[in-house]
Amino acid sequence: MARTSAKQPVTKRSRSTFPDRWDLTQLVNDPVADIAAQLADLESKVMKIEAARSTVTPSMSSHDFLKVLQLSEEIAQGASRLGAYTYLRFSENTKDADARSLKTRVEEQLTGLTNRLLFFELWWQGVDDVNAARLMADAGDLRYHLETIRRFKPHTMSEPEEKILNLKNVTGRSAVHTLYDVVTNGFTFTITVGGKKKSVNREELMTYVRNPKAPVRQAAYQELYRVFATQRDLLGEIYKTLVNDLKSENLGLRRFSSPIASRNLSNDVPDQAVDVLLASCAKNADIFQTYFKLKAKICKIKSMSRYHLYAPHRTETKKYRYADAITMVLDAYRGFSPRLAELAEQVFRDRHIDAPTRSGKLGGAYCYSIVPGMTPYVMLNYTGEARDIATMAHELGHAVHGMLAKDHSTFTFHSTLPLAETASVFGERILSDALMSQERNKAVQQGLLLGQLDDIYATVLRQAYFVRFEKLAHQMIADGATADQLAKTYGQELRQQFGKAVKVPDEFQWEWLTIPHIFASPFYCYAYSFGNLLVLALYRMYKEQGPAFVPKYLDLLATGGSQSPQQILATVGVDMTSEAFWQSGFDTIREMVEQLEETM
Repeated sequence: MARTSAKQPVTKRSRSTFPDRWDLTQLVNDPVADIAAQLADLESKVMKIEAARSTVTPSMSSHDFLKVLQLSEEIAQGASRLGAYTYLRFSENTKDADARSLKTRVEEQLTGLTNRLLFFELWWQGVDDVNAARLMADAGDLRYHLETIRRFKPHTMSEPEEKILNLKNVTGRSAVHTLYDVVTNGFTFTITVGGKKKSVNREELMTYVRNPKAPVRQAAYQELYRVFATQRDLLGEIYKTLVNDLKSENLGLRRFSSPIASRNLSNDVPDQAVDVLLASCAKNADIFQTYFKLKAKICKIKSMSRYHLYAPHRTETKKYRYADAITMVLDAYRGFSPRLAELAEQVFRDRHIDAPTRSGKLGGAYCYSIVPGMTPYVMLNYTGEARDIATMAHELGHAVHGMLAKDHSTFTFHSTLPLAETASVFGERILSDALMSQERNKAVQQGLLLGQLDDIYATVLRQAYFVRFEKLAHQMIADGATADQLAKTYGQELRQQFGKAVKVPDEFQWEWLTIPHIFASPFYCYAYSFGNLLVLALYRMYKEQGPAFVPKYLDLLATGGSQSPQQILATVGVDMTSEAFWQSGFDTIREMVEQLEETM
C-alpha cells in the first residue's frame, strides 16, 4: 500500500485527505511469510545468547557483556514489533476469530523465546555489587534498564519457577484479559433518542452521556449499567480470578508487602509518594463538589446527579469533522512548539492512526509506541464530539513523547508509568489553552472552562478513587467477597467522593465492571492522577516562563525512561513525595473553579 512521503509539505487542504484507517504493513506485510520469518530471526538470536551462556560470568569483560545486551535488545525489538502487530489487528475487530487466534499463537511463541532468556536476567540479579558496577560503567543508556532488573531481585524466583509463571500467564491472566475484552466489546446497547430506537456499541452510547437533554443522559447511563449488570456474575468472576491470581503470585510467591507494591516498584515510585498522592486527592474532593454545584447552576440542572456530571454547556453541542479536528490539534501544538506539531503530523502522514468507531473495534483510545525510531500507532473512536478532539490531542501527546525519546534503547525509550501521561495531558492543556485564548465570547469561555474541569475531574479525582476502590477490593476478595459486596463498596466510595453535591443513583455501583484498567492493569489508574497534577504544575511553569520553558519540556520528554522518575522530575524542581507539591496542583484547580464562578 502506497505511503505518503514524510517530507511532503502538508497544507490544511491536504489534511482532509489523510486516511482515517491505519496501515500495518510497516510491521507485517504478509501475515504468513513475514511472521514466520520474524519468528525464525528471533529464534536464531535467542540461540546465540543461549550458546554464550557458559561465558556469562561476573568476571566477564564489559565488551562481551554489552554484546549480549545488544543482542537481547534486538530480540526485544523484534518481539515488540510482532506483539504490536497482533494487538493492533485484534483492536481493529475483537470479533475476528483469526485475529484472536494469531494474537494468542504469537504470544505463546514469544513467551517461549522469552523464557529461554530468563537465565540472563536472573544471573544479572545475582551478580555481586562490585562486578555489577564495573559492568554497568560502560552501559550508557542501558544503565537504568540494568538497575531496574536488579531492583526486582527480592521478588524474583528461580529460573524454572519464572518459566512456569510466564507460561501460566499466557493461558491464565492474558487469556482472562482477552475474555473480558471479547465479552464487553461484543455488547450492544439500545437507546431511544428523538422517538427512534437505536442499537449502538459502547463508544456510540457514551456520546449520549454528554447529550443536551437530561433524559437522554440518564437513559444512556441506565442502559450501560443494565447491560453490564446482566453479566455481573461472569464479569465479577473474571475480576475475582484476576485478583486472586495477582495475590497468589505477587504476595504469596514474590513476597510483596501489598497488592499495590508491585505496581509501585514497576513504576519506580516510592510507596510513600503514592500514599501522599491518594490522600491529597481525597482531601481535595471538596474542590470538585464545589465545581459540580456551580455546573448545576450554569447548566440549569435542578438536582445534580451522577447522570448529569458531563452535561454539556450550551456551546458544546456542535459536531466536528475529522479533518477539522486534525487542524485544531496540530495548530494548537504548533503554537506551543513547531517541533511537536511536526512530529504529531507525522502520525497522520505515515498512516499510523485508526480513527472511526465501528462494531467489534476495541473501545476507548490508545497510543502504541513500538520501537525507537518507528512512528507510533494511535487508535481512536472518533464520533465528532468535542471530547474526541481532546482525546486526539491526548493520544498524539503520547506519540510525540515516544518519538522524542527515539535515541534511547528499546528498554529505556518508554517513560515509566507515572510520567507516561505527561505529554498526553500536556497536549490536552495546549489545545484547551489555545482555544481559550482565541475566544472572546464569555459564554464560550465558560463552556471551555467547564470542559477543562470536567476532564480534570475525570483524570485526577475519578482515577484516584478507582485505585482507592481497588485497594479495598483486593482485600475484600481475599476475604471471600462477592460481586454484590464489591458493588456496594464501590457505591459507598462514590458517595464519599461526591458528598452532598451530587446524588449517586444505585446503578452506578456497577461502574467498576466497565473500567478495563481495573481488570487488565491493577492500580494503573493513579498514573493519570499523577500525570495530570504534574502537568498542572508544569503548565504553570510554562505560563510563568514563556518560550524559555519549551526546550526544558522537550528535554524532559526526550529523556524517555532512561532515568528514574525522581531524577527526571528533580530537573524541573519537583519532589513527588511532598504533600505541598500535590497540593499546588489542586490549588491550580481551585483557581480554575474560582475563575468559572467569575463568569456567572
